[in-house]
Amino acid sequence: MSQPEVALRARGLVKRYGKLTAVDGLDLEVRRGECFGLLGPNGAGKTTTVEMLEGLHAPDAGTIEILGERWTRATADRLRERIGIALQETQFPEKLTVAEIVRLFRSFYARGRTVDEVVALLELEAKRGARFAKLSGGQKQRLALACALVGDPDVLFLDEPTTGLDPQARLQLWAVVERFVDRGGTVLITTHYMEEAARLCDRVAIVDRGRVIALGTPAELIASLGADQVVELELTGELPDAALLAVDGVRHVARREGRVVVHATHVARVVAGVLAAIEGAGLGLTHLETHAATLEDVFVHLTGRGLREG
Repeated sequence: MSQPEVALRARGLVKRYGKLTAVDGLDLEVRRGECFGLLGPNGAGKTTTVEMLEGLHAPDAGTIEILGERWTRATADRLRERIGIALQETQFPEKLTVAEIVRLFRSFYARGRTVDEVVALLELEAKRGARFAKLSGGQKQRLALACALVGDPDVLFLDEPTTGLDPQARLQLWAVVERFVDRGGTVLITTHYMEEAARLCDRVAIVDRGRVIALGTPAELIASLGADQVVELELTGELPDAALLAVDGVRHVARREGRVVVHATHVARVVAGVLAAIEGAGLGLTHLETHAATLEDVFVHLTGRGLREG
């Protein structure tokens, strides 16, 4: 039987908790062999969406297909054999060792990788006999990923897997995810780190208030701004948007947290023009910074809020 081209498909997903609509008519397709990112702030509906896809919660409306099948009593065991799940934070019994925990999870699957293989893959050999309570934050996250991979899944769900990790631990986890995709695996990852999405994801859906508001490759989404640079300003008074939009190379102007955010091309020329506009309005400049446009800038442009704002 041929494998479906689409690994995950959701249509019109809705999930309510009392008066709160956490997911509001969300549509999603994740292709086999890609790393797909759900990017958005806390409270956007990312985790609720993933938990429905994982079969942990039933949607109030809409349909879900995983590897060509829907979640039913008849398919649940079979689908769970084919997915791996790593949460933002996982707690294991503190007195169990790394090897014991991985061996326990391996016993849940009819097929999978050996304990030795997975411990080596996650570079945990030196901690094989260490108890869970003695592990660092990065080591705990690598152990959680080991448990998600020990069943040799076709689809891997990662919910904010690097939150709170130091840069080295984050890079180690990224490398494991990249190797999984290189072997043909499919990944759905939720994150509010723009660097993580840009590094790992083939495509990204930006989610806000339970809906997908933008979809594409990281490069496509950034290009949708029509500007490759961002200039952020803090002024001593109000400068009308029209004065900034009149500067050659300025594409959009937004205001956020007391700053003026200018999306621009030809940044050197734009900075000179903006400084002239500020001087002409008799205002002072207290802060100026520039950076290459990112996925966070796309989100700010679409919503007026930052990805780290709830």
